[in-house]
Amino acid sequence: MTATATLSSKFQISIPKAVREQQHWQAGQAGQAFVFIPKGKGVPVMPVPELDQIAGIAKGARKDGYRDRKDRY
Repeated sequence: MTATATLSSKFQISIPKAVREQQHWQAGQAGQAFVFIPKGKGVPVMPVPELDQIAGIAKGARKDGYRDRKDRY
């Protein structure tokens, strides 16, 4: 599916209906939150998962021997 949107004078973008329906995104007070991730000339937009959606995602992960930001170049 290809969909486009236009940036308004208030810097707002409406998500096309076809995309909202396919992704099951909801608006309103309990609506979906999004994160914008700058990558070069693009900006992927991803929904922020609810806490119950990520609970247990790292089950069984090692608690030692991981790399930290301090370990990078």
